[in-house]
Amino acid sequence: MLRTPTGGAGHGTATADDRAMSIGAVLLQLRDEFPEVTISKIRFLEAEGLVEPQRTPSGYRKFRPDDVERLAQVLRMQRDHYLPLKVIREHLDALARGEQASLPSTGGQRDLTDGSWDAESGRATAARIGRAELMAAAEVTESELEEWESYGLVAPTAEGGYDAETVTVAKLVADLGRFGLEPRHLRAMRGAAEREAGLIEQVVAPLRRHRNPQTRAHAEATAKELAELSVRLHSAFVQTALRIRVH
Repeated sequence: MLRTPTGGAGHGTATADDRAMSIGAVLLQLRDEFPEVTISKIRFLEAEGLVEPQRTPSGYRKFRPDDVERLAQVLRMQRDHYLPLKVIREHLDALARGEQASLPSTGGQRDLTDGSWDAESGRATAARIGRAELMAAAEVTESELEEWESYGLVAPTAEGGYDAETVTVAKLVADLGRFGLEPRHLRAMRGAAEREAGLIEQVVAPLRRHRNPQTRAHAEATAKELAELSVRLHSAFVQTALRIRVH
């Protein structure tokens, strides 16, 4: 749920609701629902014509509340339905014109390898999506996805298709690519992650082999906690190396 800006007298008045926001303030609002969104992502959506913020004489972006809500709609449709930006833009523009536009489907892009698709929700029911959906979610071409796979950054599951974690990886690889980081640069990150996973596996492997179901369940909970701690430590190391202080 998006937070409504507050402050000053007259909470909830038209003046408060219509107050323009900086891109940083927009980021804070969106992160409640979309923790992975970044300023570069917002700028990318602007460049793709999904939102058109006002500009001050000095060139700073100023977003209205309806701009923020439109961004949230775009992010939801990407997250929940894996729709291409072009389709999302056309759908939202139709709604803005007052047309009774139903949520578009991905049509031929519903290339689920296991054939599981919920027509009402528009989601993969087996937590796996097909190749076309992955490209739509990450906004990349077939050749780009092939390059990522050649460097081992993403790969289909053993059962076929791509799971939710792979979708997240693909989106992050795409975002980093907009800063000039190529797959060959990110291969080292993948290697480091695999080494961290190996350390975690050493800790939980004896528990996973236990005959007691509760012990095996405890192994999975332990692995999840260790993974979260590992991610936090990695982030702290990066911040320390860059000497960035996060408030």
